[in-house]
Amino acid sequence: MPTKITKRDGRVVKFELRKIADAVHNSMGDVNEEDKDRKKSDRIAKIVSKKVDKKFAKTVPGVEDVQDLAEETLMEEGYPKVARNYILYRNSHREARLLKSMMGISSDDLKLSPNAISVLKRRYLVKDQNGKTVETPAQMFARVANAISKVDKLYKENADTSRRTFYDIMSNRIFLPNSPTLMNAGTGSNQLSACFVLPVEDSLDGIFDAVYKMVKIQQTGGGTGFSFSRLRPEGDFVKTTQGVASGPVSFIKVFNAATEAIKQGGKRRGANMGMLRYDHPDIEKFIAIKQDKDELTNFNISVSSDDKFMKAVINDSAIDLINPRSDEVVRSISAKILFNQIVSNAWKTGDPGLVFIDEVNRLNPMRKVESIEATNPCGEQPLLPYESCNLGSINVSMMVKNNEVDWAMLRNVVTAAVHFLDNVIDANTYVFKEIDYKTKANRKIGLGIMGWADMLTKLGIRYDSNDALKLAEQLMSEIQKTAKEASMNIALKRGSFQNFEQSTLAKDYKAMRNSTVTTIAPTGTISIIANVSSGIEPLFAISYVRNVMEGTELLEVNGVFSEYAKKNGFYSDELMNKISVSGSLQKIEGIPSKAKDVFVSAFDISPEWHVKMQAAFQKHVDNAVSKTVNLPNQATVEDIYKVYMLAYKLKCKGVTVYRYGSKENQVLSIHHGTNVPVIADSEYAGGCPYPYCER
Repeated sequence: MPTKITKRDGRVVKFELRKIADAVHNSMGDVNEEDKDRKKSDRIAKIVSKKVDKKFAKTVPGVEDVQDLAEETLMEEGYPKVARNYILYRNSHREARLLKSMMGISSDDLKLSPNAISVLKRRYLVKDQNGKTVETPAQMFARVANAISKVDKLYKENADTSRRTFYDIMSNRIFLPNSPTLMNAGTGSNQLSACFVLPVEDSLDGIFDAVYKMVKIQQTGGGTGFSFSRLRPEGDFVKTTQGVASGPVSFIKVFNAATEAIKQGGKRRGANMGMLRYDHPDIEKFIAIKQDKDELTNFNISVSSDDKFMKAVINDSAIDLINPRSDEVVRSISAKILFNQIVSNAWKTGDPGLVFIDEVNRLNPMRKVESIEATNPCGEQPLLPYESCNLGSINVSMMVKNNEVDWAMLRNVVTAAVHFLDNVIDANTYVFKEIDYKTKANRKIGLGIMGWADMLTKLGIRYDSNDALKLAEQLMSEIQKTAKEASMNIALKRGSFQNFEQSTLAKDYKAMRNSTVTTIAPTGTISIIANVSSGIEPLFAISYVRNVMEGTELLEVNGVFSEYAKKNGFYSDELMNKISVSGSLQKIEGIPSKAKDVFVSAFDISPEWHVKMQAAFQKHVDNAVSKTVNLPNQATVEDIYKVYMLAYKLKCKGVTVYRYGSKENQVLSIHHGTNVPVIADSEYAGGCPYPYCER
């Protein structure tokens, strides 16, 4: 048997027969060739080994030489389908290596996708003073694991065990924390939280203090949310100057301009959430502001709606608009007319969304003490003023083993992830003392999921089905239960969060480390790193073209579908290119009906199913759920009206819609009626296809 082999990078290493057998075994599995006992793949590997011995008796073979002989042997031994699959595998990896080389990537120690490497290199991996990348993906995960596990020493716990666990779940992309933690942990900039809410008081000092704090937070990669509802309306009297107020909308523009100037130090786009109560006198101006495409490009906006307003819409009655400075009624307006303005502008521009603030506060663990008025930029994290939150997501696609959910594995990962996220609170360097105090007083964390659509397809479950809703509730219920138990166990060792006795949790738990434990985030770039579907979104396309880097495009096929097509004998490059034109399987001939039933894309799904899925997860989530109701361009205003009303009826905490083409600068392009493929930018993962609403 050969003893040495030359790697592609020139290193000469030990020849391992098992690697040939593994590759052949995997290719056999892809095309349903029976090889449970591995006798076939082991036999093929031994034949290849003898050929290598004979052909390279006096020289050291290269990897490509060995793979060529493996292809030849598979054909000779009567396995043409396996050989074809093996060739496809080789070609895809060859293209990936070439693309990585073009990007200047010499070391990819975790074998990530080219696009994942591109995103990591651009935003996550540490660079030197000259902008040169000085760490690999594995080193990034090691840096983060080391920084977060050190917290255990503060509590006289074993940091080495935690470090290994944290590294394993991150490097295997089973769990990933929010982007600031990956970017900043263990570096000079040690701000690790993704989400912040800052108060905006009704004074110039209060307003510009919030602007200053926003800028400092965004420099470190955090996103900020604000309620502008306390600001007096436009034209109201200002005693100190004997003049008139310019109103909240004018000041939101100031926040937007400051974000534009900062751009978060080049690491992440600045992102904000601006909220205004439905009964503010300037609400109509706020609702319509995004009709000017150049306004508030760094803001998502949402109307803060309560039960009173929604009941007035349903009953077609009037509501009062109230000056927040004086509590005086300024005028009355039909609730339905105002609601229709919200819906109409959402149809035109994607904004505003709705936040059902009463539902948010009904489940606010600190509601006896303080009310929530705002959320983070994507709406999944309602926060009290000066609170921050650390988020992380479990890749549930990897929880599928032998066509079943591995519940034991899921529970183990949840427990480790809660430990990780709680440690982040102590490892964090807080930009302002108010945030330090409030965050540690309530210790909110938000554990969620990504890869939901991939999980469903692996299990053969259609996204828009009752079976999917049932599994969503079962899955999230198990995560919630396990996360609460993990938080309680940590509290028994380390102590409960400071405000525990004032919280609603004190009634049901003897101890709790974190006031909240679960959140469903959009997982934009971290799902790209993990190479899975975003959050709980459906697949945006089965096959599409990715703009990996300027001037370079790469056909991407959903990994689960690719494997399915190969196993069932209908995979071809021609078919994948044909699918990429629409991203959908539904109108393409030659695809089995079962595949069409399971592998549905976002536009194959009717709007109400998007909302039903969000509501199913929300039942077992402490915080909120980020989910975009993606709609085709031909969707009507009535469709959006129904979506908003259904979201309220099903007790969602908020709702966001996006009608394709309603904004410029989309990061997803679909060219209906042409042969041009669906094209996604490098950082689009599958939610809202606009740069500032999926981070």
